[in-house]
Amino acid sequence: MAEGLLRHAAPDIFDAHSAGSQPVGLNPRAVAVLKEMGVDISAHYSKSLDKFRGERFDYVITVCDESLETQCPVFLGDVGQTLHVPFDDPAGAHGDEDEILYTFRRVRDEISEWITSFAMHEAHSLQRHKV
Repeated sequence: MAEGLLRHAAPDIFDAHSAGSQPVGLNPRAVAVLKEMGVDISAHYSKSLDKFRGERFDYVITVCDESLETQCPVFLGDVGQTLHVPFDDPAGAHGDEDEILYTFRRVRDEISEWITSFAMHEAHSLQRHKV
């Protein structure tokens, strides 16, 4: 969701990519809740960190929830700055479909709010950032 939201919010400022240590595929609920905002990620796909090995990034932003017993991915490439912004993993939501979609929407909105703030902060820079 973060890649799609960042690409949508600030395409002239950021060249956004997402990857994980254990890519599991595109979640159809993420596609659906982003579509509600006019953001189409249906052509996106899960990528491994290995895909970006050796590339230079201005920012690497980890979004994993540290309270879970999963490990946040570590990017070993050339990085200008690393930021950690923990969000709940909506894929782990429980309950009926309405409750699960509520969680996806809540996390979507939290990520969107953070991205808006981050993009506004970086907008003063005339250079394009690879994230």
